[in-house]
Amino acid sequence: MAARIDVRTARRIALAAQGFGKNRPTGRVDVRHFRSVIGSVGLLQLDSVNVLERSHYLPMFSRLGSYDRAGLDRYTARSGEMFEYWGHAASLLPTEDYPLFGWRMETMKPWPRIKKLQQERPGYIDDVEGEVRDRGPLTVSDLDDGGPRTGPWWGYGQGKIALEWLFARGRITARRGAQFIRVYDLTERVIPERIFRAKPLAQEEAYRELLLRGARHHGIGTAADLADYYRLKVPEARPILADLVAEGRLIEVQVDGWRHGAYLHPDAVRPRGSRGTALLSPFDSLVWSRDRTERLFGFHYRIEIYVPRPERVYGYYVLPFLLDGEMVGRVDLKAHRNQSVLEVRSAFHEDEVDVPRAAAALAAEAALIAEWLGLDDVRFARRGNLMAALRDAA
Repeated sequence: MAARIDVRTARRIALAAQGFGKNRPTGRVDVRHFRSVIGSVGLLQLDSVNVLERSHYLPMFSRLGSYDRAGLDRYTARSGEMFEYWGHAASLLPTEDYPLFGWRMETMKPWPRIKKLQQERPGYIDDVEGEVRDRGPLTVSDLDDGGPRTGPWWGYGQGKIALEWLFARGRITARRGAQFIRVYDLTERVIPERIFRAKPLAQEEAYRELLLRGARHHGIGTAADLADYYRLKVPEARPILADLVAEGRLIEVQVDGWRHGAYLHPDAVRPRGSRGTALLSPFDSLVWSRDRTERLFGFHYRIEIYVPRPERVYGYYVLPFLLDGEMVGRVDLKAHRNQSVLEVRSAFHEDEVDVPRAAAALAAEAALIAEWLGLDDVRFARRGNLMAALRDAA
């Protein structure tokens, strides 16, 4: 019979697994701290929205406090220790993990735009790969025949479509250049030879390892939670999870209030108290799964970037606010770089929250973010049931 765990214990396990079980460093943050965070979270999700700061910078700030973003750029783009691929969406991953994703590259199916491009321009994708080989590294705008964009957002031109397909298949890789633009190059020129030449794991082997990593990074989670960490398919994950339990590599448990059974990593830490105070990116691995966030924290969270403005409840770029291990509120933030101002556009607290305490902690965190971003001031709007207390605390 599966052991029972109360939800508060599950929450503490999850926070510790995600790197919130210790205080932020008080001295200079360097590459050792970056490695430590990656060890906890496994990867950093990338996203192009820059209303506050690019999303992959924020998980480091949440766990480490103020640090040099250029130092993180050097670590992720030029140290050779990280590469970009489809981990949990577009992600920065440890280079050592490259062989874990060979099956994904090999089994990637052409999406409709690729099929259309292959039909309309046979040989074009191979020509683009040849151009990267001969002239790379390069951006889509460097292509001799990249074609015009077909629309806003993901209205890619043919050159971009070809590059993204080559990237998905592992034939080329990329790093982020100025303005977050992908710079493409042949994979063998970027991934160290000993890793690039290593035999890729078969899909089942890779699933086993990635599910174990999902369990380690989550600490505790359902089959859907663990599979989602690296975007694996749940039906294919279930029998492998059963094998891992039989081998003693995962522990089957039942969390009070959860509809489905869960899995505990044997090395998961069970802190006695709740830790962690931070503003969280909408793309932070702690809150990737909105369902899991609600199960763990009783916190209903949805991102409203794509919701029409009149229909938004909390705001455009809303960050959950974690205070001593509890989700106590949510804040819509915007960096006005030309004015050197961080604007708190809205601030809402959850029910049964110590409002003055939450406001004081949030004011301090907003001031720290503004300083980290090099902004001179924090400006408060008036929207939200936490705003009045927040203005008083600032």
